[in-house]
Amino acid sequence: MKAILFDPFCGASGDMTIGALIDLGADARKIKDAMELAASVDVEISRTNRKGISACCVDVSTKKEGSMTLNGIVDRISSIDLPPAVISDAISVFNILANAEAKIHGTTIEKLHFHELGQEDAIADIIGACTAFHDLGLKDHRIFCSPISVGMGFIEFSHGKFPVPAPAALEILKEYSLPWQMGPVEGELLTPTGAALLAYFVNETGGSPAIKTEAIGYGAGSRDFHVPNVLRIIKGEVDDSLISDMIEMLETNVDDVTGQVLSNLIEVLMDAGARDVSIIPATMKKGRSGHIIQVIAKPQDSSRLARKIIEETGSLGVRIIPIKHRLIARREMDKVSISLNGKEFQISVKVARDLRGALLNISAEFDECKKVSQESGIPVRDVIRVTEEEARKNFSSVKAQIFRRDATKNPCESV
Repeated sequence: MKAILFDPFCGASGDMTIGALIDLGADARKIKDAMELAASVDVEISRTNRKGISACCVDVSTKKEGSMTLNGIVDRISSIDLPPAVISDAISVFNILANAEAKIHGTTIEKLHFHELGQEDAIADIIGACTAFHDLGLKDHRIFCSPISVGMGFIEFSHGKFPVPAPAALEILKEYSLPWQMGPVEGELLTPTGAALLAYFVNETGGSPAIKTEAIGYGAGSRDFHVPNVLRIIKGEVDDSLISDMIEMLETNVDDVTGQVLSNLIEVLMDAGARDVSIIPATMKKGRSGHIIQVIAKPQDSSRLARKIIEETGSLGVRIIPIKHRLIARREMDKVSISLNGKEFQISVKVARDLRGALLNISAEFDECKKVSQESGIPVRDVIRVTEEEARKNFSSVKAQIFRRDATKNPCESV
């Protein structure tokens, strides 16, 4: 499937995003016209060089300054003679910005009225980026983002200094779970506009899978650093059959923990967010019997789960083994109706598919099958068999088309 990877190793801004998309092949004339139509700006598009990297530079000169409310911006954008999809996307990006700013300032979107949001170059940047995005036909692509470098130090505002990233940019990073990191240079590398555009365009969480590169675009920033001040966007193809999911493996050895404690540990860790827990019998040093505890976890949960392991078992340390990514099936829960001994029963089933909608597996929920077995007098293995056979009839083809249609949305939470 076609994919886009935003690689903001030196940050991202509105003009950098536009430049990279033009470098990928978007129509520069069309984008310039749209930007100058939407805002009181002059736009110059040229080639430049950043530390040996040839990049597209988009220079926006503002003709006037002003303060606008979000409603005023929406009214202006809605009246422009541009494709409806571009207008809709631009309004959505401004809503992301406005929601972040309103939360930071402790006010509502309706009352939000300040200089930064109404800047003409911000309107031009967002319209330009959305125009370029649609001109390249990227709406149906899977869009990933590598960790965003936000810079270091402090930013000077009219009302004081704030640490990088700017409060609005940080709020957007939090709200949309975008990965970020400090560095690699002093100064602000990620602008709120750049953060809002990434938040809107990126539709895949977690790390990016292996990608076969077809084209690369570089959008130049306005400053020169010891690293190339460019935003890199990579266009290519990824295997769309399975979901790429970032995990870590937690592991420790114990040789003096009872079976009851280990059984309880599994429940404690699963309740605390572990994706899976395995207890493996092992022969330890000096021939003692023991166990290896292995836990699959999301990276953000590893520290908390490691502490749980130490508290519950008395272990003195937990190894955290990084894994590049795992490939998993997409899962959905559904129900099927079965008839046993003249009675109707509803049983939940877990349906696993790849991202093309192909059915991989169906499994009936054991606890529900066990309850139905007790009520009907039918052996539980037969209840499971009948349930899964009925589910295969229902979901092998009917759901596939719907599943494929929804597959590019956020994947189901993995187990």
